[in-house]
Amino acid sequence: MFYRRETFKIRPEKVTKFNDYFNEYLVPNQIKNGAKLIGCWLTDTKNEILALWEYPSYEEFIKIEKRVLKDEKHEKAQSQLFKLGKPFLETRQDFLTSTGDYIPQKQNIAVSGYITNDKNETLLIKTYWRSDTWELPGGGIDEGETLDIALCREILEETGIEVKLDGVTGVYSNGNTVSIVFRGEYIGGNLKTSSETQYVRFVKIDSSNVLSYITRGKFIPRVLDAMKGNCIPHEAFKVRPYGLIKRLEGTLKKD
Repeated sequence: MFYRRETFKIRPEKVTKFNDYFNEYLVPNQIKNGAKLIGCWLTDTKNEILALWEYPSYEEFIKIEKRVLKDEKHEKAQSQLFKLGKPFLETRQDFLTSTGDYIPQKQNIAVSGYITNDKNETLLIKTYWRSDTWELPGGGIDEGETLDIALCREILEETGIEVKLDGVTGVYSNGNTVSIVFRGEYIGGNLKTSSETQYVRFVKIDSSNVLSYITRGKFIPRVLDAMKGNCIPHEAFKVRPYGLIKRLEGTLKKD
């Protein structure tokens, strides 16, 4: 990632006016055109305000700045600045390159898969840290991964199984973590455990015995919903310019 630090020299008595101007005119234009505001800080002497912006790369920063300057919001910002009599004395910027990823996500995103084979058995795992229950394979998403790619990778790493995904069967949230469950099919590979999984196996489960395997409350609705076979589409794409990476149309399966 590439960062721009913007420093405003300001009179203490004009802090409120500047904040109003910054939040109403500068921030919306930057965000609309692709920049991300990491934060804005006031020094203890109240004579400087620092804003830190994030961009995917220096090249993207240049493109975003061009769009910002052409946007009608920029003209409105300049007009408002004139009316306010310039609430800051001077401004300067410098550029920073991150030495690591230290900003925690506000939401953790996890994916898991209800995967069946040609015998209509379901792929289940038992991990070392949740050995009291079986569960669907899955895990977290690496930087730059789409949901479907992340899930296929996690299943292969945890179970040795290659899969084809059909669509999303449910989205679940506990406030800190969002979990997306896909439905899919076994297409290859051989069952094997990993550093995370004690056991991996295909199991014949249905509504009569599912609670014998899935014993943790948060996992039960995910499996029951996936059993129904109702899938909605999932689409992965890139922007500027728009390009479709992959689309799962969603299917209805009757087990």
